Amino acid sequence: MMFWEGLLAGCLLLLAWTFVGYPLAMQLRARLWPRPVRPQPWLPRVSVCMAVHNGEAHLETKLRDLLGHDYPADRLELVVVSDGSCDGTNAILRAFAGPRLRAVEAPLRRGKSACLADAIALAEGEVLVFTDVRQRLAPGSIRSLCEALAGGLAAAGGLLRLEDAHGYALAVDAYWRYETALRRAEAATGSVVGVSGALYAVRRGDMPIPPPGLVLDDLWVPLEIARRGGRVGLVEGAVAYDRASPSAAVESARKRRTLAGNWQLLTARPSLAWPGAHPLALRFLQHKLLRLVAPLPLAGALVANLALLGSGPWAGGLLAAQLGAYALALAGLGWPGLRALLPVRLASSFLEMNAYAVLGFLDFLRRRDAHLWRTAPVPLDKAPRSP
Repeated sequence: MMFWEGLLAGCLLLLAWTFVGYPLAMQLRARLWPRPVRPQPWLPRVSVCMAVHNGEAHLETKLRDLLGHDYPADRLELVVVSDGSCDGTNAILRAFAGPRLRAVEAPLRRGKSACLADAIALAEGEVLVFTDVRQRLAPGSIRSLCEALAGGLAAAGGLLRLEDAHGYALAVDAYWRYETALRRAEAATGSVVGVSGALYAVRRGDMPIPPPGLVLDDLWVPLEIARRGGRVGLVEGAVAYDRASPSAAVESARKRRTLAGNWQLLTARPSLAWPGAHPLALRFLQHKLLRLVAPLPLAGALVANLALLGSGPWAGGLLAAQLGAYALALAGLGWPGLRALLPVRLASSFLEMNAYAVLGFLDFLRRRDAHLWRTAPVPLDKAPRSP
C-alpha cells in the first residue's frame, strides 16, 4: 500500500512541478530578480538566412516582405537555399534574383541544418537573422533584434504570434501562449532554453555552424551559444506572425518532428541532462526533458490510483477526476467543436501534447532521416497574410 501511495504522490508532484510549478517559479524569479537587457542603437549589415523546401505557396510573399522590410535596404541582404525543391520554388528565386538576394538551388535534399550552413558561409552580414518561409515579420523586427544584440545578447529570439486562431487552432494557440510566457520568464532571468525558428538573430562572431542532420537548429544554436558563455534572450519588438496548424494531422506531424528532435539533441549533448554540466542544463531538464517523459508519470498516477481504490473515498474521488479529465480530452478530440469550451480545450491540448511526446520518441527510435523536410502545406487561404 505504501508503495502505491508513494508512486501516486510522486507522479502527481512531478506532473504538477513540470506544468505548473516550474513556470510559476520562473515567473516569480523574473519578478523578484530580473536581469534586464538594455538595447542600444545599432544598424549593422544584416544577412537574412532562410532554407526552403517546396515553399512556392509562401515564398513570393515572404521575399516581398523581407525586401520591403523597414531596415535600411543597403544594409540588408537575403540568402536563400532551396533544399532539393521540386515545385516552383526555384523559379520564384530566379524571378527575384538581384543584388540583394543570393540564392542557391541545391539539387538534392539534405535537410534544413545543412542548408543553413551553406547560407551562413555565403552571408556577408555582421548579424545573421534566421526565419522560415511561412511567417511575415512585424515592422521594426530586424532593427529590434540588432539593438538587443548591441545590448549584450549573443543571440536574440523573436516572438511567434498566431493569427485568426479558431476551431482546432485554438488549442495550438493556447499551448503557444503558455510556452511563450515561460520563455519570457526564462529570458528575463538569464537565458531562454530555445528560440523560435520563425525569427532569431545571432552575431556572426557568436554563430556556431549547425551540424548536418540536425532537426532543431532553433534549440541547438541557443544551447551551443549558452555553452560558450553567451546569453540568449527574447525581444518583444521582434514578432513573426503565423497561422496555427489547420488540422490535427498537420500539427501532429510538426510536433512529432520537434519532439523527436529534442531526443536527437539530448543524445548528442547528454550534458544537458546533468545539472552543472551545461549552463542551461537545469532549465533544459525542467522545461524540456520533464515534458518529454511526462507520459510516464501520467500512466503511473492512473495505475497507482486504481491500485488504491479500496483505501478510502479520496481514492475514488481522485480516480473520478482523472477519468473525467481524460473524458473531456477525448470529447474534444472526437468533436472539435467542443474545444470552444475552455476546460475541453485545455484537456484536449494536454492529452495531445503527451501523445505527441510518445509518438515523437518512437519516431526518434525508428527514423534517422527526421531532419529531412516533410511539409504539410497550409492551404493558400490559410497562409499568413502579407502586410
